[in-house]
Order: sequence, then structure tokens, then C-alpha cells
Amino acid sequence: MDLIDLHVHSNASDGSLTPSEVADEAIRMGLKAIALTDHDTVDGIPEILAYTKDKDLEVVPGIEVSCYYKKREIHILGFYIDYENEELQKELNFLKEQRENRNIKMVELMQRDGMNITMEKLLHGNPDSVITRAHFARVLVEEGICKDKEVAFRKYIGVGCKYYLPKPQVPCEKAMDILSRYAKCSFLAHPLLYHFGYAQIEDLVDYLKTLGLKGIEAYHSSNNSYESDKLRSIALHHDLLISGGSDFHGVVKPNIQIGKGRGGMKIPMRLLDTIKSALE
Repeated sequence: MDLIDLHVHSNASDGSLTPSEVADEAIRMGLKAIALTDHDTVDGIPEILAYTKDKDLEVVPGIEVSCYYKKREIHILGFYIDYENEELQKELNFLKEQRENRNIKMVELMQRDGMNITMEKLLHGNPDSVITRAHFARVLVEEGICKDKEVAFRKYIGVGCKYYLPKPQVPCEKAMDILSRYAKCSFLAHPLLYHFGYAQIEDLVDYLKTLGLKGIEAYHSSNNSYESDKLRSIALHHDLLISGGSDFHGVVKPNIQIGKGRGGMKIPMRLLDTIKSALE
């Protein structure tokens, strides 16, 4: 059975591997297709497409957009994104500027308390990287302030902690508008990570469907088999497509392997074939 992974990250956002290295890891694991879905950026797509041009790996150009629904942060995946579109780049650059202002303020809060945290250390040699709290956690560990990233989130940058500042709240309507214009299809990412009950998830997908949602990520590293089956049932009930992905980040999430997640997750090629058929 040919296997795929429709949710992977590179160092264009908060992954640890370059787009080319992500492709190499996917090939090493025997995958036939992946979707590069970096957070709020398409900057890694040209590199991975050029690198895999003559390789036996299909790459779906994608994105993972962060937004808010009823004051709760949710993520939406866009597949087959028009990554070279200048208007899309303007939209994403505006979102990036808003996030950068938040990151600068978090750095200033830490520096006031004597922490040697700088934007240069967060960027780690990649000036175009989309900075997330994972970057802050890495630097806090590197500076010896925290013993590991879990402590960094629990004591310093988790919700409600002293140095936490919320991301700019992009409404889900805005995110879906962007994806409807510049991606061929959009999927609700890892629905169970938002701590909604199943009835609330159904309400959410019902609403997002009116905005153009095409599917649900039913398979994810955080799901057990019962949860994946339940999400598949919700997708089928609402006439939505199904996708799946590991949410691979490299060493940032060391217990997640590309194509396998945390355990024996297997995402068959037929899911991508079904998505492509629906788009045709």
C-alpha cells in the first residue's frame, strides 16, 4: 500500500528541517506523496518542488492558516495553494507583520527580566522564518533557562504565563476567504486539539462548510483509532472529504515521525486520489 502524509512542516515556519530535508526524510520513509503545510507561509514550496522535480515523491503545495472561531484558535489546511500569486503574498505578509509585532513585544518582556532572548536567536539564521512559540521554547532551552521545551511552555510561554501574548486574532471568515481564493481546497486540521466536543466539532464544520470548507483531517498524530473513526463518520455525515497527516516538525516534535505520527498511523494514497478526483 502506497502511503502519504498531508501535514508536514519545514523550517520555513516552525519545523527543524529545510524543505529539501523534509523531502529526503519522506523518501527515506518510503512515502509516495506529502503536503508541505507550513504555518501561514508558502516560502518553502519553491525549494521543495524544485528539489523533488526528478524524484519519486509527489508534493502538494499547501499551507496551515491559524485563525479564530468563537475566540478559540483553530487551524485550517489549504491544499494546492497558488503559492506564486502576488495577492496571496500580500495577504500573508500582512499576517506576518502582525505576528512579528507580537514576537517583538514578547522578546522585550523577557529582556526586561534579564533573559538573553533576541530576534536573531529566534530566527536561527533563517530571516524569512515564521516565528512561533516553538522558536521561543527552543531558545529558552538553548540559553539554559529551561531544561526542555515542555517546561518552557508550562512556566514561561504557555497560555496565561508571564511572557505569553496572544497571536493577532484572524477571524476564520478571513482565513477561509484567503483559502477559497488561493487554494483548491481547505480542510479543518486536527479537530480534536481544540477541546471541542463532537457536537461542537459538527457545528464548526457546518459553519466552515458555508465558507467553502471541503474536508476534515480525520487522521492525525494526536488521534487514537476510535477518534479517527469518529471524525471519519462526521466527515461522511457532512459530505466532506478526508485527509490525514502526522504534523511532522522534525526535532521540534521528536516523537512524531513523518508518515507515521507517534505510532503506526498509515495514511493511504487513496485519500489523496479521492481529493484530486473531487477537485476534477
